[in-house]
Amino acid sequence: MADPTVIVVGNEKGGAGKSTLAIHIVTGLLHAGKRVAIIDLDLRQRSLARFFANRQTWTAANGHTLPMPVEPDLGDGKALAKADEAEQLARFEAAFAEARGMADVILIDTPGGDTVLSRAAHGLADQIVTPMNDSFVDFDLLGTVDPVTLELQKPSIYSESVWEARKQRAISQGRHAQIDWVVVTNRLAVAAARNRQRLEERMEKLAKRVGFRMGPGLRDRVIYRELFPFGLTVADLSNDIRPVSVSLAHVSARQELRGLMLSLGLDGGKLDAPLDAAA
Repeated sequence: MADPTVIVVGNEKGGAGKSTLAIHIVTGLLHAGKRVAIIDLDLRQRSLARFFANRQTWTAANGHTLPMPVEPDLGDGKALAKADEAEQLARFEAAFAEARGMADVILIDTPGGDTVLSRAAHGLADQIVTPMNDSFVDFDLLGTVDPVTLELQKPSIYSESVWEARKQRAISQGRHAQIDWVVVTNRLAVAAARNRQRLEERMEKLAKRVGFRMGPGLRDRVIYRELFPFGLTVADLSNDIRPVSVSLAHVSARQELRGLMLSLGLDGGKLDAPLDAAA
């Protein structure tokens, strides 16, 4: 069995939409027929793990079957969050080793902030997906700008973290081992923001400097949030599975998710199938 692809969803800033992005990537992969393992390193919040627990409960209650990821046991998240770094690393390494034997893709959702587990996960990544909001507040973790001219000055703390992960991977696996880093602008407002062009120009400059590529994220749609309690995403909707009324906005959201998957080099799978908003 070939080694699984390791995708790490990371950004040291909270509120950027990491878990939302992780949930949608995983469900897209599941519908493409991939065996997916998830490791949720946000030990206190555990949004990714809770989403799939909701999914299992909802499908069982409604007589449906949907693909599920496997989740290696990290133990009690809150207890582990209070453990020392050595124990945290040992638990993570055991969970990762278990996942390697069960999946085509391992997706790791990391917490906001710089933690020993987040650093370890980034060092294992084949691909790092970094969501950021359409804001210079989020950009500040990637690069700093001159407060007068807004010209790019230098990479910032998270860019330095990814550089360190790339260096460690090259040391452990050879200089040809590459980490594909993709930054996606998440939660875009439907109307173009006034500062978006200025932000995109700085992003393009920083991308050339530190070596990431830019991809499309997910717009700020109620649709992405309203399905969370059911453990569902727009990838799951069909003529049989629709716990909310399906509109043209859901159809657009599914195409948006397909664009995200393709930009990451992942199979869009079922997202090509038509979704009838009138059914």
